[in-house]
Parts: sequence; C-alpha cells; structure tokens
Amino acid sequence: QVQLVASGGGLVQAGGSLRLSCAPSGHTSSSHTMGWFRQAPGKEREFVAGISRTDPKQYYADSVKGRFTISGDTAKNTMYLQMNSLKSEDTAVYYCAASDAYGSRWSSDFHTWGQGTQVTVSS
Repeated sequence: QVQLVASGGGLVQAGGSLRLSCAPSGHTSSSHTMGWFRQAPGKEREFVAGISRTDPKQYYADSVKGRFTISGDTAKNTMYLQMNSLKSEDTAVYYCAASDAYGSRWSSDFHTWGQGTQVTVSS
C-alpha cells in the first residue's frame, strides 16, 4: 500500500519562503493527480494546489496563486510546494495527497494522504 511522506515544514518569518516535499514510501504512486491541502486550527481542511502527472497542468487556490508553485520530479517520484511571500494566514498543517480524479480540488476525491507537516509563519 502506498503511503505519502510530507516534509519541509518549519517556522519562518512573514515574507519568507519554505519548500515542502512529498514522496511515496513503499510502492510507487501511480495516481493521476497529486495535491496539497492545509488545515489551520479551528478551520476545515482546504485545497492549496494540485498537479497532474500526465500533463503540465497546475492549479491553485486563489489565496496562494502567484506565491506558491507546485511541481513534480518524475525521476525522484517526488512532489514539491515552493511557498514564497509567506503570510501569517498561511500557518497550518500541510498535507499532500493523491487522487485518481483529474483536476480535483475536493478532499473527498483524494484517497491517499501524507501525515502532514507544520508550517508556522510569524508576523
């Protein structure tokens, strides 16, 4: 069974940058779409960014568009989330996930989840 391992979170000042990574452990993931979600304390989990394995399509939540970039390294079978110009409202636990649905933003479409990595942005 494929599991996802997310890493790269930490504490950063507002305006700073972090890069999150997500890689499968065990078997190689063959899911069509990979995505990042986040959940802040007291809030529901929300979509952040997604990327298709089979074409360059990337899509983002409006709140991170222009600041975050999702990418994938097929040779390493790893997905990244480059986060620039971080704001205090980006503070959350970030989860990577895999889906067989093309272009989905709905957490219910994602069947495999990583354990989450904490991102804290201090103002």
